Amino acid sequence: MKSGMRDEAEGKLHKVKGKIKEVAGKVIADPDLEAEGKNEGRSGEVQEKIGEIKKVVGK
Repeated sequence: MKSGMRDEAEGKLHKVKGKIKEVAGKVIADPDLEAEGKNEGRSGEVQEKIGEIKKVVGK
């Protein structure tokens, strides 16, 4: 798998994991878990964008 495609896939995975953590944090009233989920989701978005850029550039 090319680097760009791998970054995109991993980014999507982190976005989903982050959303699950965020919702779980809201449900159990754990602000730390909710914040961790938000951060993981954001880092997943960044990683996904990096993968898109790599695909365009050809890496």
